Amino acid sequence: MDYRRLGRSGLQVSEFSLGSWVTFGKQVKQDDALSIMSHAYDSGINFFDNAEGYEAGQSEVLMGEALTKLGWGRDTYSVSSKVFFGGSKPTQRGLSRKHVTDAAHAALGRLQVDYLDLYFAHRPDPETPIDETVWAMHNLVTQGKILYWGTSEWSAEQITEAVAFARENHLTPPTMEQPEYNLFHRAKVETEFAPLYELAGLGTTIWSPLASGLLTGKYNNGIPDGSRMTLPGYEWLRQGYESPEGQDKLAKTRKLGTLADEAGLPLTHLALLWCLANPNVSTVILGASKKTQLQDNLAALDSKAKITPDILTRIDEILQETSTH
Repeated sequence: MDYRRLGRSGLQVSEFSLGSWVTFGKQVKQDDALSIMSHAYDSGINFFDNAEGYEAGQSEVLMGEALTKLGWGRDTYSVSSKVFFGGSKPTQRGLSRKHVTDAAHAALGRLQVDYLDLYFAHRPDPETPIDETVWAMHNLVTQGKILYWGTSEWSAEQITEAVAFARENHLTPPTMEQPEYNLFHRAKVETEFAPLYELAGLGTTIWSPLASGLLTGKYNNGIPDGSRMTLPGYEWLRQGYESPEGQDKLAKTRKLGTLADEAGLPLTHLALLWCLANPNVSTVILGASKKTQLQDNLAALDSKAKITPDILTRIDEILQETSTH
């Protein structure tokens, strides 16, 4: 496992990290959580990602119980939460000073830690001025409740506004953004955010590197039972798969699979290592409902040398092909 700086900060995060979206509290129960997290940590993963909105807080409860039982030194790992999707009442959602503060305290309790290493504004909030959110995050930093704050699925313009306000007022600016990034979702990370890596020192903790499982190849012949697309609440994934755009991605996935075979790689490893090839990616968040899935993903790190400039060029050629559907 190699480690990368989180943007311009001094924090070192493992190039692969472990996330809990969809899995913890839904597909993963306590014993599996312990097994998965233990293997991740023993393999060098030092960043564990979570959010108040994952399974209505139960994902954080499960991770917190595991952290307590595993007993790792608090100085050996980083853990995150995200704020936006709380409860149904007006004060339980969004990025107001109140909810940002309440949600941080609630996450500390669920995760059973004294501080959060990373704290993300999970979505932009059109109802709250960005300066109010910046102040709320800065106050939590000065109180020692959080160490770094950032955003998730914000636009470059919104991040730039937050950075500018923070600098003008000698407050703590956002350190990182958590965007979706994979072979089929590239524009924001590669184009829109491009100026921010240098100007703002932005780090990225990217999610969905396997495009919600599409880039594993397991959907090449239909939707298998028990997969993410069959879960209640994730019908939108299935609808995307069944759309013309989804079918175009499926056709390209099959071609990428052929290229991966030529390179001597499983398709999953090709997709994960492609993400790592981008130097502006601080860490690639992995999701795993079983220890064996995590073991397989981590095995990709043994094949970095196979992602050659020629392979990267051929990947681009496949992705740029015009759909025949």
